Amino acid sequence: MAVTEKWRQRLWVILFIAYLTFLFYFLFFSEGLGRTEGVGYRYNLTLFREIRRFIEYRHVLGFQAVFLNLAGNVIAFMPFGFLLPLVTRYRTNWFATTVCAFAFSLFAETVQLTLKLGSFDVDDLLLNTIGGFSGYLVCAAGRKFMKGKNGKRT
Repeated sequence: MAVTEKWRQRLWVILFIAYLTFLFYFLFFSEGLGRTEGVGYRYNLTLFREIRRFIEYRHVLGFQAVFLNLAGNVIAFMPFGFLLPLVTRYRTNWFATTVCAFAFSLFAETVQLTLKLGSFDVDDLLLNTIGGFSGYLVCAAGRKFMKGKNGKRT
């Protein structure tokens, strides 16, 4: 492994750790999202229930609430899917990256439920997993572009 390659790898690891730190704060302590108060056990085990509710009542809930819930869950996990292949051996394995995004999301949702810092929502699992997969696609496209540009794999 060349020196520049080693430093690039270290940079990806640092970025991944920084991202996980930010995500951890966002998921468990963000006061703006009411995460600091225990509100009891709240959960949704019916797929598409909350997604449908947010779409159906978008005029009542407002754009910001709908965007944060639907697009926000996808966007929040895109860096996970983008960075994981760069810091692990899953460089070309979309399935492993997607399963890891799902598993990490399941862990986060379970912790939120257990600590009463949010709600366990299967719709969030779906949206977060889509985000992880989307991030992987962006990473793969970027690597393909760089390979074509440089004539070698990055």
